[in-house]
Amino acid sequence: MSQLKSFLRDLTHYPSAVVGLILIVALVVFAIYTVIALPYHEAISLWRGDEDVWYRTPKTAQPKWVNWFLREDLPETFWLNTAEGDGTKVEEFSQGAKKVFISLPFEYRSKRFPQEVSLYFYSDYKEKSPFVTVKIITPDGREINVGNFSITKRFNYRFSQDQKLQRRLKNFSPEQGIFIDLTAETPKPEVVAGQYELQVQAVAFEENSTVDVELIVYGHVYGWAGTDHRRRDITIALMWGAPIALMFGFLTAVGSTITTMIIAAFGTWYGGWVDEVIQRITEINLILPFLSILIMIGTFYSRSLWTMLVAVIALSIFGGAIKNFRAVFLQIKESPYVEAARAYGASNLRIVLHYLVPRIVPLLIPQLVILIPSNVFLEASLTVIGLGDPILPTWGKLIQEGVSNGALIKGQYYWVLEPAFILLMTGLAFSLVGFSLDRIFNPRLREV
Repeated sequence: MSQLKSFLRDLTHYPSAVVGLILIVALVVFAIYTVIALPYHEAISLWRGDEDVWYRTPKTAQPKWVNWFLREDLPETFWLNTAEGDGTKVEEFSQGAKKVFISLPFEYRSKRFPQEVSLYFYSDYKEKSPFVTVKIITPDGREINVGNFSITKRFNYRFSQDQKLQRRLKNFSPEQGIFIDLTAETPKPEVVAGQYELQVQAVAFEENSTVDVELIVYGHVYGWAGTDHRRRDITIALMWGAPIALMFGFLTAVGSTITTMIIAAFGTWYGGWVDEVIQRITEINLILPFLSILIMIGTFYSRSLWTMLVAVIALSIFGGAIKNFRAVFLQIKESPYVEAARAYGASNLRIVLHYLVPRIVPLLIPQLVILIPSNVFLEASLTVIGLGDPILPTWGKLIQEGVSNGALIKGQYYWVLEPAFILLMTGLAFSLVGFSLDRIFNPRLREV
């Protein structure tokens, strides 16, 4: 306990280490929260979902915090659904037909036009589908006939895909034509803010038929992280990127470093042909192209995260660190307490595990901490070049999909910069702590 207190006291002498520890603790807490709040199977189901899952979210919408830096706020997405109690719905049945009158009033105050407007109809019938008539009442009393058509049990009507509606709106896109004053001699593309009302009149031909409608007005901002080209909330990948990155970085760093240290210890202690074999394998491994082998594994075998994790550990075991450990173990091997242990008959295994290895652990800890962000960046790099796990939502996956879909060209910088910033902060946090630990445990680097 006294050694732990002394270590913590030495660590607090380095402000960079304190900052790094705070960031690491925050990242670990965030990763634990992610696993609890958004279970793995739920996250994968959402991330692999199509527009049926993400139909309420806009495409490539910016995070809503961008409005903090804009003079005029970008509109947010909102929806109204009669099945959830929004608006009013009146039903009448007479002469073998059921009439349904639906009214959905909504406020639109933004000076920017929405990205898209859609209607989703939900009906229940046995044989004959209902027929609906849709119109919109503007704040200045104008009545816009949107259209009339038959609907199925789940029917989607997108305003932007109706060419007839666009011609009726003087060739303005429906997202603009509905919200501007078309009665002016020269209509200006300026939003008429105020109270709008969607009116739907449905005729069902069965007494037990039901009709509900959902209006979705897609804005230009959504959530705290924005959305991608498939309407998916980027928050999911940002959240699950934390436990995946920490798991990959920690397991690869611990697995390769500890294994390397133990192999170096046995080779140094036994010497002879055992040490020669280890050194020759190390020298061969050092000239092998590390990244190229991982690319071949991902291309011809599997891109699974676990496959890559095992491959990274296997290729890192006989790395340059094994020679560094060997140099330290050669000095420890000649220490008096090792000679004493040999004199009283300690076994080779006991000497290696109880006398050699523990002496090098203080030097191992800084290297271990510094290796974690290196492997985190390695996993992200493999994903960016298309060799990441095809199922998992990770930070590297966001960067790869953002770049491949032209996010940087189209000005959708948030898509790439958000995961890149988190990767940068992760690497910075572990590096700050690792360099400080190196100074504490290595007397030659300790500041006077």
